[in-house]
Amino acid sequence: MKKTIPLTRKVQRDIWLHQHPENCRDPNIRFLVAEWERLPGFGIGAQLAGMCGLLAIAVNEKRVLVTSYYNRADHDGCKGSLRSTLERGIVTTKDNYTSKEIWTGRTPRVWGEPWRFLQPTTEINGSLVASHRKMDRRWWRAQAIRYLMRFQTQYMCGLMNVARNAAFGKEVAKMVLTSLSNEWPKDFGIKRRSDIEEFVWSNNRPWIPRPLLSMHVRMGDKACEMKVVEFEGYMRLADRIRQRFPHLKSIWLSTEMQEVINNSKLYMNWDFYYTNVTRQVGNMTMATYEASLGRKTSTNYPLVNFLMATEADFFVGALGSTWCFLIDGMRNTGGKVMAGYLSVNKDRFW
Repeated sequence: MKKTIPLTRKVQRDIWLHQHPENCRDPNIRFLVAEWERLPGFGIGAQLAGMCGLLAIAVNEKRVLVTSYYNRADHDGCKGSLRSTLERGIVTTKDNYTSKEIWTGRTPRVWGEPWRFLQPTTEINGSLVASHRKMDRRWWRAQAIRYLMRFQTQYMCGLMNVARNAAFGKEVAKMVLTSLSNEWPKDFGIKRRSDIEEFVWSNNRPWIPRPLLSMHVRMGDKACEMKVVEFEGYMRLADRIRQRFPHLKSIWLSTEMQEVINNSKLYMNWDFYYTNVTRQVGNMTMATYEASLGRKTSTNYPLVNFLMATEADFFVGALGSTWCFLIDGMRNTGGKVMAGYLSVNKDRFW
């Protein structure tokens, strides 16, 4: 049974080779220097979706995509700068491509039309979505976001470790204490790890409660772009999944709304986990909300939520939201196709 959408392994390899020429100074190598969208109304999801479109343009035009200044990385936590200058074969985005070309650009046909073979795994209003008008874009964005998010920096890994410890640390500590026979081992932390611990078990990912359901609840100012559904609607879908998988009880909840966090406490038969961050109260715009958090926090916590969501076993969200659309793309390229995705609404372009 296939665990990813068609051609994922080949496409990821081909994009890597395309983006990493052996000699960047080769005069035959051409570049597309892309600027990240910086308008206040553009969230990280919109920025990433735009970059997926630019990667498509680069592949179609046989150019290497190079990104320039990223405003969200311009804070004390992130270090580094562009230390080299490209001089030949450069095309910049602002001068050559419209927003429409970037957002709705032509999906690369290098690999044929694999989206025609997508297995329906998304349910909306109780029905599997077999096809829609933008099957090609859905397939490509899944491939592009997988490539763009393929490698976590040391800084990002540190953020993830802090988030996991805050969310799951007490549970892990209780399990460790319960596993001890009588007292704390005297040689703990001193004893050399065995070969199997060093070379085999060390490859296991950090502990999270399994099975885990990812739920992203998008409300607030998103009503101008999609049908907004109350938290109860998301929970009905979660209950629907648990009818089939009764051992499911844990939810990683990501949302900008404090109201959603408050309402989650009414569902006593579920265990909710979420990041500890100030959330929106009332009808505040996303731009105003992000400004109130500051650049560092408004960048770090969404990325933590995104990566935690991709580690889940089941998925509930609103595919009318770009953020949910990208989470779904990571599901489809991360070995979790058959987990399915239950959505409270559909993308407005389908």
